[in-house]
Amino acid sequence: MKSTRDRVRQAISFEVIGLLLSVPLAAVTFGFDMGRTGVLGVVGATIATIWNYLFNLGFDHGLKHFTGSTQKSLRVRFLHAVSFELGLMLIFLPIIAWWMGIGLLEALIVDIAFVVFYLVYAFVFTWCYDTIFPDTDAKKSNAT
Repeated sequence: MKSTRDRVRQAISFEVIGLLLSVPLAAVTFGFDMGRTGVLGVVGATIATIWNYLFNLGFDHGLKHFTGSTQKSLRVRFLHAVSFELGLMLIFLPIIAWWMGIGLLEALIVDIAFVVFYLVYAFVFTWCYDTIFPDTDAKKSNAT
């Protein structure tokens, strides 16, 4: 199981890199003001960081309970990314609509674009992160 320190490092690095990629992309794609998009991104990243920590902690505990290991197969990584993003989407949708001054339907389109971006990004980032900072518990489970 990953330590609290490792989980914090993972969450913060995920959000910082994600912001650097997603804010300019969203501003250009949707024609939004970069400043407002940046604030939206920081608010979203803050919410996502808290959600990331809580979700990953719960997911890993559940995974360890049901499988005896925190090792993630390709299928489990897909389930992890999709369930994380769906939960975050539900939280973030009304904030997008309110802050950007747009209707819920337009906010849903923006939110879906963020979800698609972050689904791919979360999958790639987590795989790379787990490769660079392997979970020693997962290695022990593979050895048995």
